[in-house]
Amino acid sequence: MAIRPTSRPLSPHLSIWKWRPNMVVSIFHRATGMALALGGLGILAWWLAAAASGAQAYGLFRDVFGHWAGLVVLVGVTWAFFQHLFSGLRHFWLDAGRGYEVGAAQRSAVLAFVAALLATAAVWAALLLRSGS
Repeated sequence: MAIRPTSRPLSPHLSIWKWRPNMVVSIFHRATGMALALGGLGILAWWLAAAASGAQAYGLFRDVFGHWAGLVVLVGVTWAFFQHLFSGLRHFWLDAGRGYEVGAAQRSAVLAFVAALLATAAVWAALLLRSGS
């Protein structure tokens, strides 16, 4: 007996789901992983190549990332690193079978975002205070 297309269940999609912090942190975990793999490794490769190529190449790198737009990119990469780190730690916690209760899952998701923001702010405050003195 053939199944009619209208009798099959529809797969849920994003317009059906209610956005929760644990859903958002999972999406951000994937996005920050891709951003670090593409953007972060690109910046790291440029930095290493510039350092190996001499003063002029390294000066160009410093000029680009010393500009306010370059600093915004570096702050973004720093945030992406910490967001990926803390949401990864959250995933380890969930893999251990803990924190699956709705309230605990949502709190840990919010905590991952807050910890990433605080860690990013702490790193950049330390860097800017060190360079200012």
